[in-house]
Amino acid sequence: MGFDKLAAPLLGTPVLRRSIDAFLATPEVHEIILVCPPDRFAALNLTKLEKPIRRADGGTERQHSVANGLAAVSPGTTHVAVHDGARPLVSPADISRCIAAALTHRAATLARPVTETRQRSTPADVSAAPVSREHLWFMETPQIFQLDLLLQATRFVTENNLTATDEVSALEAIGHPVKLIPSTSPNPKITTPADIPLAEALLNQTR
Repeated sequence: MGFDKLAAPLLGTPVLRRSIDAFLATPEVHEIILVCPPDRFAALNLTKLEKPIRRADGGTERQHSVANGLAAVSPGTTHVAVHDGARPLVSPADISRCIAAALTHRAATLARPVTETRQRSTPADVSAAPVSREHLWFMETPQIFQLDLLLQATRFVTENNLTATDEVSALEAIGHPVKLIPSTSPNPKITTPADIPLAEALLNQTR
């Protein structure tokens, strides 16, 4: 990106704060654990909010950061949602739908069915063969799990020196299926500078 994408303003509000606000507006969410450095947490000025927000340190890999976040949840917690702060457009309604699915299936994630044409290439970047898009999905977040199930998966990944690119892959490593919930509104990840004006245009459409 060339700059801190989580601090980048979207119509005047930082990317990360928009992600947090979506969970603050979700009735089923009772607390938020923000996995980030102390200076980032302080810069957000998270005071006088209706739900508790605490900080946990990040780790060298995503799975280590998630493990630190899980260690900070309140006693009695039964389900947790893991969300990428760089997805600021997630809607509270979609979060609630994903939570409802996780309560039924123990594990669920927002996702988007693949609609674009897929093509496999040669090492020289020449088209070689089409790839069927049937049953293909783009993974999104939040990914929501029964807490003890996710703890089991993260322990398995760590003990076996595996790398989980997301929590769905960690659940797959222990053989547990994850229910895919189609997102009903745009939920892009801020990855490149061009994503900022695109996200602002999407926000303007919802005003």
